[in-house]
Amino acid sequence: MAARPSSRYRTPMAEPLISIFARWPEPGVAKTRLIPAFGSDGAAAIYRKLLAHTVEVARASGVQFELRITGAEPAAFRAAFGDDLIVTEQGNGDLTDRLDRVPAPAILIGSDCPGLTPALLRTAADWLGSRPMVIGPATDGGYYLLGYRRPAPFAFTDMPWSTDAVFAETLRRFAAQGVELAVLPALSDIDTVEDLAQWPEYLP
Repeated sequence: MAARPSSRYRTPMAEPLISIFARWPEPGVAKTRLIPAFGSDGAAAIYRKLLAHTVEVARASGVQFELRITGAEPAAFRAAFGDDLIVTEQGNGDLTDRLDRVPAPAILIGSDCPGLTPALLRTAADWLGSRPMVIGPATDGGYYLLGYRRPAPFAFTDMPWSTDAVFAETLRRFAAQGVELAVLPALSDIDTVEDLAQWPEYLP
């Protein structure tokens, strides 16, 4: 895979690049809401499985992708998840800053959605051929995917992250901008013990 251009826009007619936002699966830091049930090591093991799944889904999609990382050096991620990976530091700042610096066209995803499939990623990339934005709602009120053809800072600034209002507020902002977007099927993230009930293969 070729390295991604670092400009605000990649190229006017470029295919979107999937950016997987990932942290190092460090015990005590990864998936902290699962620590009371599984301990620090168990929660980190769950997250490691989820991240490995996300990487494999992105590979199978055929859409170019990168890891946007925090918590360890790029070499550690390549050693753990594939030495062919494009790895980019998320950089400093809060979540708004880190999301907003990903150049367009882009598809942003997290790394804790076990229902994500290669077909969904291909569909998101296809939608960006005719729509300016595409979103995949999460059942907890957030979203698991956001794609855009042009920079979309309005989608990130002053967003109430980690609440059940994120998806609804994002739709409101799209409407205010006159943006016609495509909506993918809703999927569940894994954030709590209850979320793991239908995904026992991710247990530590």
